[in-house]
Amino acid sequence: MKIRLMPTLITVVLSASLLVGGWFIYRNVATVQPLERIVAEVPGVVQANPVISNDAVTLDLTLDKDANIRNIYDRIANDGKAVIGSRELKLNIQPVANEDQTKLDDVWSSVLFDVAQAMEHRNYSDIPAAMKQMEHQFPGVKATTEMDDINVYITLKDGNSAKYMVLPRTPDQMGAWPNA
Repeated sequence: MKIRLMPTLITVVLSASLLVGGWFIYRNVATVQPLERIVAEVPGVVQANPVISNDAVTLDLTLDKDANIRNIYDRIANDGKAVIGSRELKLNIQPVANEDQTKLDDVWSSVLFDVAQAMEHRNYSDIPAAMKQMEHQFPGVKATTEMDDINVYITLKDGNSAKYMVLPRTPDQMGAWPNA
């Protein structure tokens, strides 16, 4: 029995196309699109781009300056529970395109050591104290800190610009926060 090359190649290409296309359609219809709809309904979210992997759901978010990061995280985690499942929810907050965040980045850099030390030693009550000290050091900058059983949420505001940080209460081994 002689196997013909052209029909075999066509069958392999069609099968692979159907499998990859079916997986892509399933992924978009069953996971990405529902999560995009959920995030679009959350107040304070200007733009969102979900990235879903096997162990984590990462949302690249752009927030308006009056957003409450803790409420956003809670709403996405609760409303998106069916899509997120057992994956870890990570928020990667991007600044608004026309916002100048250099001052807030400098402010954050000045208080980062105190916050990292409080997170490492699990002395979470030291974080609001560090934020109050930072407010005295940098007039015009307002800081808000909140915490739940998963994360510590820090918001820095200066005029029309805002910087949001979501710090996991179980820090990575390196002690660095990729989303800060």
